[in-house]
Amino acid sequence: MEALAASAFVFYLLLIVVIGVVSAKLCTRSLSEFFLGGRRMKEWVVALSAVVSGRSAWLVLGMSGMAYTIGLSAVWAVVGYIVVELFMFMFVGKRLRRFTEASESITLPDFFEARFKDSAHILRIVSVVIIVIFMVAYVSAQFNAGGKAISASFGLSTTQGLWLTAMIVLAYTMLGGFVAVSLTDVVQAAFMILGLVILPVVAVLNFGALAQVLEAVRLQGAHLVNPWAIGLGGAIGFLGIGLGSPGNPHILVRYMSVDSAQGLRKAALIGTVWNVVMAWGAVLVGLVGRAYFPLKSQLPAGDTERLFPYMASQHLHPILFGFAVAAVFAAIMSTADSQLLVAASGITRDIYQKLFRRGEAVSEKRMVFLSRLIIIILVFVAMGLGAAAKDLVFWLVLFAWGGLGASFGPAIILSLFWKRTTKWGILAGLISGTLVTIVWKSMPFLKQRMYELIPAFLISAMLVIVVSLLTRAPEGAEKELAEITPKYKFRRRP
Repeated sequence: MEALAASAFVFYLLLIVVIGVVSAKLCTRSLSEFFLGGRRMKEWVVALSAVVSGRSAWLVLGMSGMAYTIGLSAVWAVVGYIVVELFMFMFVGKRLRRFTEASESITLPDFFEARFKDSAHILRIVSVVIIVIFMVAYVSAQFNAGGKAISASFGLSTTQGLWLTAMIVLAYTMLGGFVAVSLTDVVQAAFMILGLVILPVVAVLNFGALAQVLEAVRLQGAHLVNPWAIGLGGAIGFLGIGLGSPGNPHILVRYMSVDSAQGLRKAALIGTVWNVVMAWGAVLVGLVGRAYFPLKSQLPAGDTERLFPYMASQHLHPILFGFAVAAVFAAIMSTADSQLLVAASGITRDIYQKLFRRGEAVSEKRMVFLSRLIIIILVFVAMGLGAAAKDLVFWLVLFAWGGLGASFGPAIILSLFWKRTTKWGILAGLISGTLVTIVWKSMPFLKQRMYELIPAFLISAMLVIVVSLLTRAPEGAEKELAEITPKYKFRRRP
């Protein structure tokens, strides 16, 4: 059994590495190709890459574990981001794609500097610092999750699993850049759907029927099958998770890479369907798991975040089990690779090229080489943090997600939709979003009452608006926003 499962898993890993090798030969000639795929990505690739890179181990391991713990109320944690990301595809993505192409921006710090004529590079520096801090924390959580998945599935130690996860991600990300990351995301989206559909369906059928599963869960506590059991405040708090989507750079760069802004409408449909199916699959895994294993002590190491691979080992054919473990890795790697690229672009493009070597001619070949070197360094830093991390994957990811969302979310939205936004307003929003997230998270009496992203996002948005009204807007902002605003045509009825 273990040999078949391992063979299926190894097949998946080899497929990912092959894509990285092929991409390295085709699409890493320039910095734009390495970090944005030359803005030639098709809408279906962008759709799948955007949704799977945003989900991470948080969905497959963390979300299924949360549904096991609190029951059907966990659904509120997925509703928020599904709705927000639909809005992002339809409206924010189009404007961001048009502006970044017109200004030749490759990174978000590029965008802020071009939008606000920031010749002092203040926004660029602050943005990079925030991105690197939260992205490294985010990647370390993914590596930690990989260690857990390997340990629960194949009996290796968590440390060995962490090393394996990190080395595979390093190999194809360093070789193929954005194209490799996006194409592997498509493959990984297929594995995630496979795992999050087949496992809960098979487990439910083995139990009897969905009604029997829900009844078994209800007997453990009526609150477990009541989506309102966490109360209105709890539901709003979980919905607030969606506020992170507009500010996470590894999602935003997907919109910048599409070959046409118009293609994002089709991408919205594809991405939303994928989001809904994956989300409900993760919630159902948690509920079915609760029916099979009423006591947490029945799970490996009593860890709810090992529920998915443990259930897969109990209910699936060895080959399908290998693919289910691949689904966990798909969730982990599709996020970690994207975050490594964004963090590397911040250091290579925004710090080295735009600040230290400003005005000097640096070859594209050298820039790509330096980008690969930075990715190697970031991987080992993230591995160190992942090995030392004691937090649960669910909450560690939410912290990084919240920090990025609160810092960049209001800044991105207001930059694209409000002509009065100023450089100083954006700076206030970036700093306040970061500080409020960290302070709120570090104070138990605050974090127990509300997820830190919500107050941090609101305070950041408020300060962007207030400070912008008190300072002078950049010249030409109204014209620039008019040029990137989609023109909608309405047909008159005859």
